Amino acid sequence: MPRTILASTALFLALMAAPPVSAQQGTINYDRTVKIEIDLPPEMAHMADRFPESRTVKRVLHFTETETVMRDAPEQKLVEEERRRERQTNRGGDRVMIRMGQDGPEEILYTSLETEDTVQRRNFMGRTFLINGQREPIKWKLSGEQSEYQGYLTMRATATVDTTEVEAWFTPQIPLPIGPDEYGGLPGAILVLTVDEGRQTYKATAVDLDAVPEIEQPEDGREVTEEEFEKIVEEKMEEMRAQTGGRRGGFRVRINN
Repeated sequence: MPRTILASTALFLALMAAPPVSAQQGTINYDRTVKIEIDLPPEMAHMADRFPESRTVKRVLHFTETETVMRDAPEQKLVEEERRRERQTNRGGDRVMIRMGQDGPEEILYTSLETEDTVQRRNFMGRTFLINGQREPIKWKLSGEQSEYQGYLTMRATATVDTTEVEAWFTPQIPLPIGPDEYGGLPGAILVLTVDEGRQTYKATAVDLDAVPEIEQPEDGREVTEEEFEKIVEEKMEEMRAQTGGRRGGFRVRINN
């Protein structure tokens, strides 16, 4: 029997064994963790243990049958405030503080499940942008593997996005093609997502199907396309590289997001 039929049969049996819950709206809280890679010159190698290895941000997905909004969880604002205080009191200390918080308005991603249109509010170098685009379709492959997570039956799917390997565990009990940030398109909500062999992960920490989702498109910001935004970022990065091109003793920080 072909592998695709095996996967389809497994999905059918999973749906029969665990019927969908009645709610078609609610919220899913995620911990989003990104690894931080530091390239230090030899003379700074002794400082390697002062840098954090990863950073976790708490995000929440609000969803209905037709729309989703991904934004910071309320508790993330408290975390960012605490980190700001740490940066102020840690000056001159042993621990290196890498700043990943956002200045300006909160970053939000709105997605229409009917049209796949997206509106994303992003901050860059003190400026706020509204990026209009579309959620790119992902060619998922169902493996037929099953597990349990947060009390939900989950199934494994994999895909290659550009050249990056992605693994998702989704639940057919919430039969909506939703997931964290730009990921979705499966016959169920994604609860666990691993990107690029763990360099970025999303893990659902709570699912609330009784919550009233807060769905609204982000406003305030310069409207641009994804291509225009990428050009703005690249031009600014080129400018910064030109300004620091002759300096020595620096190091490079790579945040996998």
